[in-house]
Amino acid sequence: MDLKDQLKNLFPDHEPTEDEPKKDTENAIWLQKEPIICKYEKRKGKPITILEGYTGADEDFKKLAKELKTKLSVGGSFKDDSIIIQGDYRDKIMKILQEKGFSVKRVGG
Repeated sequence: MDLKDQLKNLFPDHEPTEDEPKKDTENAIWLQKEPIICKYEKRKGKPITILEGYTGADEDFKKLAKELKTKLSVGGSFKDDSIIIQGDYRDKIMKILQEKGFSVKRVGG
């Protein structure tokens, strides 16, 4: 017995309404024509990778940051319209972004 059947037994008079099927919003990130800039820096002696130049919504950029951190299994943050990833992962990040359809420009070595 699934959840719908259980609810039907609890509330027999209720008629469920069919909502529109939800779109796959997880992968619906706005793609831009200008390249995202992927650069490498050292802060306090530790390497970091910075992604800048995304012109879409902040929410989409935050989703992208979370996805990158999950795929790479690293820490990072989203600050001042840029994604900061701990470590030097420029090649892997560029490959992931290119698979998603972004154009990426490598800066800083």
